[in-house]
Amino acid sequence: MRVFVTGASGHIGSALVPELLNAGHEVVGLARSGVSAAALAAAGADVRRGDLDDLDGLGDAAAAADGVVHLAFKHEDMRAGDFVGAVAADLRAVDTLGDALAGTGKPLVGTSGTLLLAHAGLGRVGTEADTLEAGPRIDAENAVVALAGRGVRSSVVRLPPTVHSSLDHHAFIPALIGIARAKGRSAYMGDGSNHWAAVHRLDAAHLFRLALEAAPAGARLHAVGDEGVPFREIAEVIGRHLNVPVVSIPPEQADAHFGYLGSLVSLDNPTSSLQTQELLGWKPIHPGLIEDLDQGHYFGNAT
Repeated sequence: MRVFVTGASGHIGSALVPELLNAGHEVVGLARSGVSAAALAAAGADVRRGDLDDLDGLGDAAAAADGVVHLAFKHEDMRAGDFVGAVAADLRAVDTLGDALAGTGKPLVGTSGTLLLAHAGLGRVGTEADTLEAGPRIDAENAVVALAGRGVRSSVVRLPPTVHSSLDHHAFIPALIGIARAKGRSAYMGDGSNHWAAVHRLDAAHLFRLALEAAPAGARLHAVGDEGVPFREIAEVIGRHLNVPVVSIPPEQADAHFGYLGSLVSLDNPTSSLQTQELLGWKPIHPGLIEDLDQGHYFGNAT
């Protein structure tokens, strides 16, 4: 299968490309920069220069492929405060990719997040069957699933808030470590009993390949290894490695302490992947979040 991958040089994409190549697929990776293009070429992928704003290019690349994995998202814009713009760009990309594949029966694997379920107030462990009607990023997830009705074998992989590995330099865990280092204390909200799901990057990449190859149309999948790590436990590991105090932060101080993460650190996101494992035979085999943190590599990377 010739597979077009957006976000191919990113944290998960750089694991997915060799995963696909080793399984006998050809890969065409979207690259915004010369550095990304060189990395993809070195990995053995063909390169398509462009970005999420190049809708004509996205459509052409998708139409020429046997399947698409859409991983790219404007994370830099989100961190800079333009979350609305990043979400809108993602939805436009999904619509463009879907239009290119409509009626072909080819697979399109999109990307969403389990953290969205925390806003649903489930009061229990979230499952693949849980859905939301509308909202930022939810609209893109629902658009991908709806393509099943237009002759696309579409599926969505929901990623947990922490996709971890030794190459994770810019996501939530490095940000929390950087905050703890700068503030001189590692913090959690309230009693810190809220849970964050997690998965190792290599396990996530493997699931994206399985989804591309075999997920039924309209499937929602969970790339979850750790069903829910108490946030206080994450803070305690960070505090121990940085040798700083671990403290509780009251809600009114969340934004001042955590910055753009202030609205997220108290969310409870226990999430199951049991249905995904049963459907596709996927099983996470790489280290969990706490074990990965205790290997120490995060504490040389965080800034």
